[in-house]
Amino acid sequence: MFESLKNIKILDLTSVVVGPLATWRLSQYGADIIKVEPPSGDLMRGLGGVSPSGEHSGTYLHLNRGKKNICLDLKNPHAQSISDKLIEWADVIIANMRPDALERLGIGPETIQKKYPKKIYCLITGYGTEGPYAGLPTYDSVLQGASGIAGLFQLRDGAPSYVPMLICDHVVGEITAGAVMSAIINLLKHEKGTYIEVPMFETMATFVLQEHLAQKSFEPAVGPVGDLRLLSPHNKPVKTKDGYISFTINTDPQVTAFLKATDRSQLLEDERFKTVANRSIYVKEWFEIRGAALENKSTEEWLIILRAVDIPAMPCHSIDTLLNDPHLNNVQLFKKEQHPVEGNTIMIRSTIKSNGNYADSNTFAQPKGYNTITILKDLGFSDQEVENILISKAAITYDK
Repeated sequence: MFESLKNIKILDLTSVVVGPLATWRLSQYGADIIKVEPPSGDLMRGLGGVSPSGEHSGTYLHLNRGKKNICLDLKNPHAQSISDKLIEWADVIIANMRPDALERLGIGPETIQKKYPKKIYCLITGYGTEGPYAGLPTYDSVLQGASGIAGLFQLRDGAPSYVPMLICDHVVGEITAGAVMSAIINLLKHEKGTYIEVPMFETMATFVLQEHLAQKSFEPAVGPVGDLRLLSPHNKPVKTKDGYISFTINTDPQVTAFLKATDRSQLLEDERFKTVANRSIYVKEWFEIRGAALENKSTEEWLIILRAVDIPAMPCHSIDTLLNDPHLNNVQLFKKEQHPVEGNTIMIRSTIKSNGNYADSNTFAQPKGYNTITILKDLGFSDQEVENILISKAAITYDK
């Protein structure tokens, strides 16, 4: 499984999060990936947080493993021959630059598809290439607002808010990887190229509405928008004697077990809470009960009690405590790694297991231009041509 994309060559023209996450995922399946980075560097090198050198934020390190890095100034006329050879080399081109900018550089989907009809070209955009928003710039937080994610907090808490992680980039990045995988299968089976467009706004609007169109999925509507369980202000980690605990109770047997375990047996005969259907009607009342504090016992004590009656429950971690979770440490999710610039780093291994093995962790996220010379030579440029390219500053190499 982890060699399913072996010998598939991917040209990564992406930056920040959504595109790099998609190509990182494809690298997990054995794809050969060349990341093209401008002289100014991928914005996420600095935007993703502080690092010892200031050149590789934690986010950048984790999303750019398993890729060979070439630094090119695509606006430099001397870079044209390099980009031509890279396009010729690739089976798949993935970009998240604006289409008009790509076309000006001679590497847009229309230009490439005409010249190489058997290639796969995947373009990730904020708002697609049609409609009134086409061509507008965007970032994750903007899309959280536009897609209704921030508005979910307004329904629950009275004011919109952002999820404190780049959830739109992550979701769309994973979906993009799946779409590219499908196109690769089509290429291998039918020898046909594919032009893929992944609009982030439409993708995330769908992601939200599949759950939260809810009662308005019908005409006429049978109630308001939103999954009322998830939008309850009581749907949150529950306070214990020494922290917080996260648990969910959905089935009728789980509800019975929960009421008994928390000394609320008097509610067992309450018709409002006896069935899934009834609890769906009395959502507000039910979530007030299940969200009430459990401060008479510690988190660990409640975990033992709830797990004993088969109720899914876990401690509510902070990021710091998550790193010390006994399960994650037992399965060795985190490993220490030496980076050539940043020194000691923490690497997060693949979570997907196939035939008893995890995917290869691949190489560290490379410094800008780390493989420039090697890639140029592999593309067929002579030593003298490579020297001339570097002198012209069409390409930049990492100074070790």
